[in-house]
Amino acid sequence: MSATLEIDDLSVVYDEFHALKEVSIIVEGGESFGLVGESGSGKSTLLRAVAGLAPISGGAISIDGEALKGSKRSKTFYRRVQMVFQDPYGSLHPRQTIDRLLLEPLAIHGIGESERRIARALDEVGLGNGFRFRYPHQLSGGQRQRVAIARALIVEPSILLLDEPTSALDASVQAEVLNLLEQIRRDRKLTFVMVSHDLGVVTHMCERLAVMRNGAVVERLSSQDLARGAVQEDYTRNLMIASKGFRQSVKGNLFKPLK
Repeated sequence: MSATLEIDDLSVVYDEFHALKEVSIIVEGGESFGLVGESGSGKSTLLRAVAGLAPISGGAISIDGEALKGSKRSKTFYRRVQMVFQDPYGSLHPRQTIDRLLLEPLAIHGIGESERRIARALDEVGLGNGFRFRYPHQLSGGQRQRVAIARALIVEPSILLLDEPTSALDASVQAEVLNLLEQIRRDRKLTFVMVSHDLGVVTHMCERLAVMRNGAVVERLSSQDLARGAVQEDYTRNLMIASKGFRQSVKGNLFKPLK
């Protein structure tokens, strides 16, 4: 199920502004890889470029050695790669029921057994069939993000791109969603690429990470190195200082923000 994602010298330019500058990373199959950096560092642009939502001006992207052409993505690509966006309030159509939101990707990809798949997807994210015919405005922020995760999972991808998936949620809900994502990754043997400005989240969720600044990767390191402060760049150290309000709770393997 897992797939390897390779990005080689990727560049994205908007009206002469270089949003990405020859970025290269390799994410191994089944790995959870983090992208961290301050706002505007290019980390979300990198995910959007992989997903075909940003114009690529140079470089290459491949999945299991198969090169992707330009910015256009095929249906086959979207069966393999799905993205969960930051804002659960804006990513779900307000006039569609949860049932319709989950049915749509199945219809697009010609996938049958919709009843079974919808029931499984809702159950997997801890919602259940009682939520099928509700509308997004009837759900809490955490429940909406669970629906967004279910929608991504329902086509059974091998790679999930996660763009700050908990930053719009209350602190008490963030831990629930992060632990849900980690359980899903283990159960399905998925490959994750997770964007976050929070080093505590990345240390909890990812084995390795890349630190981005001004559209470029300035440091690559393991989460273990990050946790013990074994970093090379002053920029990374400053990010660590900014994230000192967070910690990992070893007991129960639960990430909790400090109050």
